Amino acid sequence: YRALVLGTRDYVRKTGFEKVVVALSGGIDSTLTATIAADALGPENVTAVAMPSRYSSEGSIADARALAENLGIDLLTLPIEGPFAAHLDVLHDAFAGRSPDVTEENLQARLRGNLIMALSNKFGWLVLTTSNKSESATGYTTLYGDMTGGLAVIQDVPKTTVYRVARYVNDVAGPQPSGGGRIPRSVIEKPPSAELRPDQRDEDSLMPYDRLDPILQAFVEEDRTLDEIVARGFDEADVRRVMTLVTRAEYKRRQAAPGLKITPRAFGKDRRFPIANAYRGF
Repeated sequence: YRALVLGTRDYVRKTGFEKVVVALSGGIDSTLTATIAADALGPENVTAVAMPSRYSSEGSIADARALAENLGIDLLTLPIEGPFAAHLDVLHDAFAGRSPDVTEENLQARLRGNLIMALSNKFGWLVLTTSNKSESATGYTTLYGDMTGGLAVIQDVPKTTVYRVARYVNDVAGPQPSGGGRIPRSVIEKPPSAELRPDQRDEDSLMPYDRLDPILQAFVEEDRTLDEIVARGFDEADVRRVMTLVTRAEYKRRQAAPGLKITPRAFGKDRRFPIANAYRGF
């Protein structure tokens, strides 16, 4: 945690920025990113932006408010329902006969990216992105959406580590005046979800993070082969799927914001894959 705080402070100061802005969904990743920023720069230099949609839960909206209050940071609320509905209306004829799919999900993420970049342009704030290493590895992010920004604070932090760091933050901070933890307990306990469609859960698109992250560590950080990873007791189909996702997502990572490094091998300079020529990595 201290490394992430130090890295954020150094990068922001050395690039000439004074203030940052974070899209705060009420999920664990944006929550941890905002907390790191507040500790690195002071709460007066951090603005959080909640951009709820028709799929945002009341719990997530409440969690975002609770965190902002605990951290002492400003919270702006910019609902995206209006622009989302307007975009769907414009695309209605072009999409005729097509069922809703990931296109509509990505559209929401990109609308949020447009709004937060507008704030950045207007006020000179550096945008901090909130994707973790598990998402960056597998491509479970939206290009020009939630990847939009100037510094990827937790880009090298696997999802399971995100939870451990969040619990550490609460252990160090102790009980808050509200009676709960600095990071609301509900943020840590609820199933992770992008909330871009009804009843969405990350694990429905990927797999449980406690199964995903060890495979990613073996492949990305330790450079293990398919057979070596399977020999550790992992299902071969799972390993093949993860390795395929990682190699296919390289084109996204090449367009990501620079990020902080806390593991032996981070994406970008340390770990890169070919994009073309049907490269699979195994």
